[in-house]
Amino acid sequence: MAGHADERIDRPRTPPFVATIAGSHSPLAVARRFVLVAGEASGDLLGAGLIDALRERFPDAEFAGIGGTRMVAAGLASWHPLERLSVMGLVEVLRHLPGLLAIRRDVLRRTLAWRPDAFVGIDAPDFNLGLERKLKRAGVRTVHYVSPSVWAWREKRARKIGHSADRVLCLFPMEPPIYARHGVDARFVGHPLADAMPLEPDRDAARASLGLDERAPILAMLPGSRLGEIARLGSDFVEAARLLVADVPPLQIVAPMANAACRDAFAALVARAPEAIASRIRILDGRSHEAMAAADAILLASGTATLEAMLAKRPMVVAYRIAPLTYRIVKGLGLLKVDRYALPNVLAGRDIVPEYMQDACTPPALAAALRPHLVRPTPDSALLDEYRRLHLELQRDASRSAAAAIAELVAGPQRRAED
Repeated sequence: MAGHADERIDRPRTPPFVATIAGSHSPLAVARRFVLVAGEASGDLLGAGLIDALRERFPDAEFAGIGGTRMVAAGLASWHPLERLSVMGLVEVLRHLPGLLAIRRDVLRRTLAWRPDAFVGIDAPDFNLGLERKLKRAGVRTVHYVSPSVWAWREKRARKIGHSADRVLCLFPMEPPIYARHGVDARFVGHPLADAMPLEPDRDAARASLGLDERAPILAMLPGSRLGEIARLGSDFVEAARLLVADVPPLQIVAPMANAACRDAFAALVARAPEAIASRIRILDGRSHEAMAAADAILLASGTATLEAMLAKRPMVVAYRIAPLTYRIVKGLGLLKVDRYALPNVLAGRDIVPEYMQDACTPPALAAALRPHLVRPTPDSALLDEYRRLHLELQRDASRSAAAAIAELVAGPQRRAED
């Protein structure tokens, strides 16, 4: 599919007035065109769902840009491998910067030549927002799908994002009001995870799928999806496990890893633990949904995984630690706007799950918070009710909602290029 992208770039575009009847079966109708750019696996998943939903509205639509295997399977002509954009960490970004800038210039050139109805940047703000800004100035309608965490720090970024995107598609309901304060068009479309995960997870089925004892207390452990998180939290998680095994002898531990690099890093930490602990920790390749659903409690790094744990309806303890100097700088400059970091607490507007941050994040504290859920696992009906309420609030058929917001945007008048 990627080999056909260049063939479509230079084809003359039907005049805009003819496109107003796109989607009908009239011989005058012109196929809509969309450029989508995703930068990592989570964006590839979002993009594939969005392509399917847009095709429901525009059956003859054409899609090009950058995506992974899911987006390509959905019909995207990918101009570059998604893996070229999946770079994490300052050193890695600096090493790959010339290549990334070259890709961005190429995507800009191809997009302007192809004249799409809209450009959709899917997350990857460092790559996409600058690209969107140039395209918007050139008169291309631009959409940014997945808001950066403006609710957590540097709210004024919302105005700058508005300089790049004609419309921002938000996964969380507290985000559009922040953009509204800065005059930016933002829409809450719901979260795809809330659509994908059942309202009532099947604990027994998850345990059977993973080959776990249906009667044993199970702890799911997720120290992060990035190597830096594992370096900062992994040893504390293993030590917390050691303390818990002393109190809960039959405890079993599963640790789903986001990728091979994370698996290797965490496995190295586990290997340094006493054999009595190391033998209890079963490292999984992916399968986080099943591991969480199977667990009696979850210990995890702050991030999107906390949302997944909430949707799995399991008690959790959240850990968060960044470099001490970075923490002092962002706190001292007032860039950090929240006292809550875990998404369940942010969505609820109150503390419904315990968070242990910076110096408070110690193995004894983590073990103490988890212990009651593992010694006598009993459902907390109030917590479960709140989890269900939040789940339903996020369950908006996100892909179709996002497609509707994009369709509305492209149905409007085309903007003129800025001078």
